[in-house]
Amino acid sequence: MSSAALEVNNITKIFQSEAGQIKAVDNVSFQVKSGEFVALVGPSGSGKTTMLSILAALLSPSEGQILIDGRDLSRMNETKRVALRREKIGFTFQSNNLIPYLSAAENVELMLRLNGRLGRAGKVRSRELLARLGLGDRLNNLPAQMSGGQQQRVAIARALIHNPAVVLADEPTASLDTERAYQVVKTFAALIHENDRAGIMVTHDLRMIQYTDRVLQMQDGKLVKIYKTRSEIERLAGIKG
Repeated sequence: MSSAALEVNNITKIFQSEAGQIKAVDNVSFQVKSGEFVALVGPSGSGKTTMLSILAALLSPSEGQILIDGRDLSRMNETKRVALRREKIGFTFQSNNLIPYLSAAENVELMLRLNGRLGRAGKVRSRELLARLGLGDRLNNLPAQMSGGQQQRVAIARALIHNPAVVLADEPTASLDTERAYQVVKTFAALIHENDRAGIMVTHDLRMIQYTDRVLQMQDGKLVKIYKTRSEIERLAGIKG
């Protein structure tokens, strides 16, 4: 593995409510190296989804510093943040956010088009990536012609196609049956490793963390534990040794 593609330094996020301040993320620090796949876990309300939105440059922290590929988000204006998000970050939402009038292949190619990199090689790669995710026969289908699980896999391909420095996935197996979920996360992990990207997956399904290199556990906005060894991760995933 090479140097850290993502650095999180003392991040805090405070929301204002009628009841007062809510500290959704509380002084969290960690790094993710290129070629490393990390799971972010914790109960509902633990702060993991807020943390993921901050990492995606969709939400600004109240305090702290985020560096992506060595670039400090806090020193950027909105125009530069948008450009960095488009070029350096791949993101899959639970809701998929596919363009309804574009085919599966066109949805994936969209990220290359936005970055001015859609050529013949890009089109070939998008089709190869979709085929690897089990969608080789769905290239020309519109989102409405695909199941929720198939749409989720298109979103994963779209997040990876432009070779971002950091790939973020919010519950990527939420719409998948167990067998397909294992297959997708295993392939996702392989692509992260092969392409030397930094990957972070938020998941409630602890069975899926067996394919990750580390697990970050959050609770009440804090990072409370990091599982580093294979035996620790497998025990947490419920795999018997």
